[in-house]
Amino acid sequence: MDVYKLVSLIAIAICIAMLLFQLLRLISAGNPVDYSKPSGSIRDGVIYSFTSAMSPFEKESAFMHLPTYVAGIIFHIGTFLSFPVLLTLIIYPKVFIESALLSPLGGVVFSAGAICGLAILIKRIVKKELRSISGADDYISNAVTTVAQALSAFVLLTGGGYPLYYIAFSIFLIWIPIGKTRHLLYFFYARYHLGAFYGRRGTWPVNRNINE
Repeated sequence: MDVYKLVSLIAIAICIAMLLFQLLRLISAGNPVDYSKPSGSIRDGVIYSFTSAMSPFEKESAFMHLPTYVAGIIFHIGTFLSFPVLLTLIIYPKVFIESALLSPLGGVVFSAGAICGLAILIKRIVKKELRSISGADDYISNAVTTVAQALSAFVLLTGGGYPLYYIAFSIFLIWIPIGKTRHLLYFFYARYHLGAFYGRRGTWPVNRNINE
């Protein structure tokens, strides 16, 4: 195993260890105490939180900015797929060498993800209202994720550039538990609590008959 793969494996181990530590802290914090009288279903609220509530038509910030919403989905799909691709390239790269479909397909997916990530980053830089609510973490997290996907596409489409790919991806992995990219862990916890909170109060799932 070459040194670049070894660096990536070390970065993976560090990333997982730090995320597990944060997960244990979340679990140990437990659920918040709610003294209000239940008027709904926590279960239904949590289900709604992970399903219909994710629809762009249930979120004003999404349906008013559908292109950005779609770009975000593509960006996130590319991000999630980049992890198993990295592991495969480290452990058994022949999968991509021997397949005539996987490499070009993966290259297209990661190219699309990188383009979407870059577009979102440019929008954040250009639009004044977005700049006003953005910090360094927003820019760094987007940049390292976009670069990781761009290099994933490059190695799959060209078969070269592996040292740079492994180094860039290692930086991305180390950054995940430090920056806002760690929301890949907190997202599920936050959605659960949001659904439980509004489900208990009978606010979620939304009753259209009442609203209309």
